[in-house]
Amino acid sequence: MTRTRTRYLIRPVPADVLADVRRTGRDASGQPPERYCAEGGEPLRCCLRDATPGEPLLLFGYAPPLPPGPYREVGPIFAHAVDCPGPAEATAYPADWRGRPQVLRAYDRRGRIVGGRHHDGDDPDAVIAELLADPAVDRLHSRNVVYGCYMFAAVRG
Repeated sequence: MTRTRTRYLIRPVPADVLADVRRTGRDASGQPPERYCAEGGEPLRCCLRDATPGEPLLLFGYAPPLPPGPYREVGPIFAHAVDCPGPAEATAYPADWRGRPQVLRAYDRRGRIVGGRHHDGDDPDAVIAELLADPAVDRLHSRNVVYGCYMFAAVRG
C-alpha cells in the first residue's frame, strides 16, 4: 500500500517584515533590534540556515504569523542584518536543521493551538505531514525545544 504524504511549504520570516525592521529600527515590541556578530550556528529565520562566524546579524522580537488573539506572542529571532535572498528551498525541511529536535505547534484558522508534536529531527517531514493532514490545522510553527524560539511556519502546499 502506498502512503501519500501531505505536501507542505516552509515559510521563513517574510521579507517585508525584515525590511521593515531594518528600515524603522523597531521590532514587533517597538524595541530596536540588537546588532550582533555571529559566533556561528545561530538559526537564521530569513534564509532558514545556521549562521557562519562573522556574519552581521540582527537579534529582535518577532510576532509569528497568527491572527490577533491570546496565542499571538513575541519572541527573539536572528536574521541577517542586510537583505538576503531567503531560503534556497521552500518545499523541503531546512537542510541545516535536519537532525535538530523541534516542537511543532498546530494552529487553527483562528490562531488557537489545536495540537502539536515533538520530533527528534530524524524524520520531520512525517510529523509535519501527519499534523497538516488534520483538517482543523491551518498552520504549524516550528519551535526550538530548549528556548522555545520560533523557527518557521509550515502550511499545506
